[in-house]
Amino acid sequence: MKHKKAHADKGKEQSFFTGSGSRLKKRKDIKKEIKRDIKKEIKEKPAYRGFYNLYAKRALDIAVSGSVIILTWPLYLVIGIAIASEDGLPVFYRAERGGYLGKPFKICKFRTMVKNADQIGGGTTAHHDPRITHVGRVLRKTKLDEIPQFLQVFTGQMSIIGPRPELLQYTDQYTEEEQIILKVRPGISDYSSLKFINLDEIVGSEDADEVYEQKVLHEKNRLRVQYAKDVSFVTDCRIFAMTAVKVVNKAGNYLLLKRYKL
Repeated sequence: MKHKKAHADKGKEQSFFTGSGSRLKKRKDIKKEIKRDIKKEIKEKPAYRGFYNLYAKRALDIAVSGSVIILTWPLYLVIGIAIASEDGLPVFYRAERGGYLGKPFKICKFRTMVKNADQIGGGTTAHHDPRITHVGRVLRKTKLDEIPQFLQVFTGQMSIIGPRPELLQYTDQYTEEEQIILKVRPGISDYSSLKFINLDEIVGSEDADEVYEQKVLHEKNRLRVQYAKDVSFVTDCRIFAMTAVKVVNKAGNYLLLKRYKL
């Protein structure tokens, strides 16, 4: 009897340890599965739905744009006086563009064209466009016409880096894939503005709107979609650095050519 009882106790003990081992293994498997699911979710989650785009990017925009506004406010006065002296008021150009989450907003730039330029010609600026004023030509070549947009960055309508805001007639035609462009705030610079920094030269002097729609718009939208998918701190830093280099080169070349009248 004692032998049988000892054998039974031993069996229970083995069963207990076997059961404990099995439960421990199940817990480990569950933890592994949870970790795998979390990693998969993070990997598959679109960048525009990430923490950086939704929160961190906005904080950086406020800090950087605020600093730029403080440092450049004297330029606003100088440029404003120059525009008004040549062609009167208004100093700023305002026009509707497709905004964040599909909400239209009025972009703000220093006016570089004659008054009512939108009614005189198309929405795309042609090469040697006669609507551009003398002051406006300098502002466009140096990209100083864009600096009022830092105010819009500060207020949250735009971002420093993000898809360039497009005319409503084009955003209304976005495909399902292109709709993600509106998931990030429109910006002062992005992949498309780097590639088409000399857009007026690309579209030429005749039928600029038609050339833009046929040869530029699709590629611009592809690059905008790419940005929305890639948005991150590293991506923004890279675009910011490339923008600085391109703008300095463009402005430098223009001023050099102007000085020596080449």
